[in-house]
Amino acid sequence: MGAKTGVIAYSSSDTPLPRLLRTPARPDAAATAALIERSFPGWRVSPAEPGTLLDDIRPPGDLAYATSFPGVDLICCAHFMLDRPSQLPAHLVAASKGRRLVLHAMHSVVDWLAFAVWEDGRLVRSLSLSPGYGIIENVGEPCPFERPYWNGEHPVPPASGEPYPLPFHPLELGEDALRALLGFTIEGTVEPGDVDAEEVELLGFTVIDPEGPTPEERRAEFEALVAQMGEPRVFRPQPDGSLKEVGWDDRG
Repeated sequence: MGAKTGVIAYSSSDTPLPRLLRTPARPDAAATAALIERSFPGWRVSPAEPGTLLDDIRPPGDLAYATSFPGVDLICCAHFMLDRPSQLPAHLVAASKGRRLVLHAMHSVVDWLAFAVWEDGRLVRSLSLSPGYGIIENVGEPCPFERPYWNGEHPVPPASGEPYPLPFHPLELGEDALRALLGFTIEGTVEPGDVDAEEVELLGFTVIDPEGPTPEERRAEFEALVAQMGEPRVFRPQPDGSLKEVGWDDRG
């Protein structure tokens, strides 16, 4: 799997986002620029080349891609790839008042997935996990698309005789979460009714935090984090549906 995502999207509370994205309007240039300006207050913002939701759902470096049209505000940016989605900046959450906000982020290098849902500014579900760190955040009741995973219906075949540290693969759940929340998948099988993400046009922007680390510093931080990862943590499902961590030597 080579999936990477980093996206937040606001939608009308009474209309699911996938339905709105199935027949997308072209980005309203003024509204999209205003969306970026208020989402990155105090940052240096400048226009960049446009893109699509399929190609630019996780743009590199300090690029952001966005669209704003009736019922939808959507931004793709690596800055939304938070280990704990509940720590999404308050001004972004506040903008979901009276609307639904979803976040989806995953990275195949470390088999990491995070997603979250806010309703009318209130966090109702957040999950972040990876084999190296286990469950990083788990807030609220699982969404319907999660339940087969927690029920043990998607086990990961052992590799070289070693069990996978989690009872399911985060990126496999991540694809189902992406379809449920935004209406399409990156590497999953295309199904009838899926959003054609290539048809969702996005405007491009360079967004630079004047007080933040440079792209080179962030890359070095990420590489150092990967290098520091120890042995994977192993979890087993319990009869009540919860997960219990077991020692690496007790995984048989």
